[in-house]
Amino acid sequence: MARHSPRFLKLVAESKQGVRELTIEDVKPRLDRGESFHLVDVREESEWAAGHLPNAAHLSRGIIERDIEQRIPDLNAEIILYCGGGYRSALTAESLMKMGYRNVFSMDGGYRAWCEAGYPVIKG
Repeated sequence: MARHSPRFLKLVAESKQGVRELTIEDVKPRLDRGESFHLVDVREESEWAAGHLPNAAHLSRGIIERDIEQRIPDLNAEIILYCGGGYRSALTAESLMKMGYRNVFSMDGGYRAWCEAGYPVIKG
């Protein structure tokens, strides 16, 4: 796991104060039931290619603000973001909320926690 700088961790902690989070245990049963929401992987392309959650779409943190309105125009749509561990997704959730999205969540623990729990992933 990458070692994060103190300033980055401070920025994430500040973002998390205003962002709603879900755990992998919240998200997994909803996927299993086929509930309707947008599951968005905000990791880099290489991370996505190595494996991602079932039914996820890829909009990396570097381009999501640019492309989100075309992909998800409804500001009330439920969007669950995830990254490697829940830090980038929290920062991204904060950004989307500033853009007017009202129903955005960050998945705490991210892809790493999902894999550690033995939940299914899509490879490639």
